[in-house]
Amino acid sequence: MPGPDFRISRRNFRVLNSLAVTLIAVVVLSLPAVLSSPSVAGAAPRDELLTRAREIKTQVDALDKQTELLSEDYNAAREHHREVAEQEKAATERLELTTKHTATMQARLSSRAANMYRTDPLGFLDVLLGASDFEAFAQTWDFLKQLNEDDARMLADLKEAKSEQAKAQTELERRTEEAAAVSRELASRKVSIEGKLAERKRMLSGLEAEVAALDRAEEERLAAEAARAARAAPRAEPGGGTFPPPTQAARSEVVSIAKQYLGARYVWGAEGPNTFDCSGFTMFVYRQVGVKLPRVSRDQIRAGERVNRSDLQPGDLVFFGNPIHHVGIYVGGGMMIHSPRTGDVVKISPLHSDYVGACRP
Repeated sequence: MPGPDFRISRRNFRVLNSLAVTLIAVVVLSLPAVLSSPSVAGAAPRDELLTRAREIKTQVDALDKQTELLSEDYNAAREHHREVAEQEKAATERLELTTKHTATMQARLSSRAANMYRTDPLGFLDVLLGASDFEAFAQTWDFLKQLNEDDARMLADLKEAKSEQAKAQTELERRTEEAAAVSRELASRKVSIEGKLAERKRMLSGLEAEVAALDRAEEERLAAEAARAARAAPRAEPGGGTFPPPTQAARSEVVSIAKQYLGARYVWGAEGPNTFDCSGFTMFVYRQVGVKLPRVSRDQIRAGERVNRSDLQPGDLVFFGNPIHHVGIYVGGGMMIHSPRTGDVVKISPLHSDYVGACRP
């Protein structure tokens, strides 16, 4: 049986050849448009990418402020919990003491009652009537009277001890409930903060480098402005109110201490020595020179003399936001050292535009 015939006529060959040339032309002419397509090129045009990065940066900056507020609220609640825990411990110790005192009083009165029960009720009368003279009678009467007064005093002490024990028990129950309530508040705030941080991570996904570049450019611009301002004639700058000149010298030594921790990672709620949040960092540094600052930035601004912006000296604390939610240590020239935010490290930066005041601990 003969095989299939694959021969093509000249006319059919010319038709196929024409179709192939047309197809190749169409593909070649389409290549530039296809290659310039974002889906094929694998990335959005640069200007669109930067526009998107700027939008994300604005949203992340707002999210960071919310997170820092929540973090400072968490720090305040944690300090409250520490205080309540100490009060709860003191209430427990007080209850133990009052319980022990009550038991002692109860034992003494029980022993006294048992002795009276074992003694013939007429024994006292026999003693009185058995007195040989009036002087002996008077002495015996005074002795018996003293016994009754001691009994009455012990009863009064027992009553007072039981009252104190009841108060201590009530105080302990109140402190225990308060501690539990604060613990629940801490847990709730922790969940909120972690939710904000997860949202931040999701928003930055794929744009971390671009947003970081925008952050660096902004910091460089602010640093240049701060340098120009420092070279200019001293003048009062807006923000922070008006206060008398400070009466004490600035603690400039804290600047060199703070610089030892440049590069330490920001972690919300951290107090050192290797990780910090903003107020945890200032509290840790100032502790090295014997100054105990409150835990939260909005409380730290009341920890020393208020200072005008024009009177700032290295070592002063500078504060930002309304309500206050960030703090740094002034280093001079319009710059501060601080622990900025999630994803960042302890560094020297220009004062933020939302500066609200300063103090000198």
